[in-house]
Amino acid sequence: MAVSVTVLASGSKGNCTVISSSGTHLLVDAGLSCRELLRRMILCALDPDCIDAILVTHEHTDHIAGLRVLAKRLKIPVYITAPTYHAYQKVARDAAGNRISLTRLEHFRSGSAFQIGDITVTPFTIPHDAVDPVGFTFRSDGIKVGVCTDLGYMPASVRHHLRGCHVLMIESNHDLEMLRGGPYPWSVKQRVMSNVGHLSNDRLADFLTSDYDGVAEFLILAHLSEQNNHPEIARVTAERALGEQRSLLRNRLMLAAQHEPLPAVRL
Repeated sequence: MAVSVTVLASGSKGNCTVISSSGTHLLVDAGLSCRELLRRMILCALDPDCIDAILVTHEHTDHIAGLRVLAKRLKIPVYITAPTYHAYQKVARDAAGNRISLTRLEHFRSGSAFQIGDITVTPFTIPHDAVDPVGFTFRSDGIKVGVCTDLGYMPASVRHHLRGCHVLMIESNHDLEMLRGGPYPWSVKQRVMSNVGHLSNDRLADFLTSDYDGVAEFLILAHLSEQNNHPEIARVTAERALGEQRSLLRNRLMLAAQHEPLPAVRL
């Protein structure tokens, strides 16, 4: 198989996804501990020593918690925007509480594609309450993969980048009624529902109904809230939005989870 996507973890407690081509293996985010990420890679028959780089979407803890230790352990570069790295340095500490730096660093800019091995990576800006948050598309061997979570809504620029994806991993974070009636403080609820918060099931459904091109073989619903969503609610909402676009060959739905890896999607 030329390209595979393995979601090791997805949710508010930690995020990490492996994008693999025939010759290159990339980690998107490192939001769990190094030990747990290594355990999940091995569980999925992924050799940690074959990982070529870590790419960071933004500086929130559930995306960078294991970043420094994992990068040091695997001796691989970290690809990150300069503003995100500066924000990371303000909060990152070692076990002794000292500020830390990453030793192998590669900066990129949103909107400017770059190459890692045989994978072309295109970062694009997303609306989220971080300093310089991005989503990614990956192209290799004629296959395009989109990874886009942690965004409050779907602006035209994001919809443009996600066209033509053979695999699309996209956020379906919360059910509005569960969020409104849930235990979060009102200020947190406002943040999650805002245009720089997280994509609700209904907002994803609007995209799938109105502006999704329908060509993906696999749709992976990601970053589901454990407090404010339920997998079946997310699934049914997406299924209804897709309608007749779903088939045995297109728009097969998968739901990424927090506590266990998702079986690899292979193309």
